[in-house]
Amino acid sequence: MRAAVTPEAERAIADIAQRYSLSQDAVSTMLVAVNNGGGTMAQFSIPELGGSGQWMRGGMTMVGNMFDNGLKARVDGLCRELSQLLATTTVFPPITTDTQGGFSSNNWWPADLGNPSSSGAQNDTRYAIFPNARRLAIHAGGVTKVYDTGDHRIGGVQQQQGGPSGSVNFTSQFGTFDVSSLSEIGSQPAPAHAPEPSYAPPQTPQSLQTPEQQSSGAIGDADAIVAAIEALAGLHQRGILSDEEFSSKKAELLGRL
Repeated sequence: MRAAVTPEAERAIADIAQRYSLSQDAVSTMLVAVNNGGGTMAQFSIPELGGSGQWMRGGMTMVGNMFDNGLKARVDGLCRELSQLLATTTVFPPITTDTQGGFSSNNWWPADLGNPSSSGAQNDTRYAIFPNARRLAIHAGGVTKVYDTGDHRIGGVQQQQGGPSGSVNFTSQFGTFDVSSLSEIGSQPAPAHAPEPSYAPPQTPQSLQTPEQQSSGAIGDADAIVAAIEALAGLHQRGILSDEEFSSKKAELLGRL
């Protein structure tokens, strides 16, 4: 099922799909992946783009065939356009209802967090991810808890059927983790009627930034490259990348610092 988007975003998706010779479903799927990554990264599995892959703004693009540079360039261009779209357009309608898991329709997370990039519910537990604020909200047992996600760029959710409340695992560039590894910011009973939060777009892409903004964002780009190297190291340890492939990609990323 494709994500619900605004009419303006729907037109943009159709235009991008035509220019990249992709289906609108493929572009929509990648758009959600980029949004889940806060506009700076994406973990995806799209058959039209070679299956599983990863994109990170700042230099790292990984596809099923590591040596298909044409596909890498295509994915990089697509993700950059979608990142720009997220930064300049209201892509997703304001979230006003949540009927997953039988919960009532209200925004249960603290209003100051804004709109989540994704939210869901299962096993009497609700979650909402806020990549721009680096926060994760969990509602279980009648209490909402907010966690600092730190350097995690959450790209997926793994929920255990029939598990206890709060048994939700997340995936990021560092692998799979649960909330026990995060710092709790605070907890509070869920409000009966939370005010509708305003749309909070991801960080402005570098291509749209002024020279002053680009200078101040240099540290952030360096952090992204370091995170990319750490992700590569994880793939190397799992045997997905050979020693030669890991060394080559690591040297390429270090050259961008």
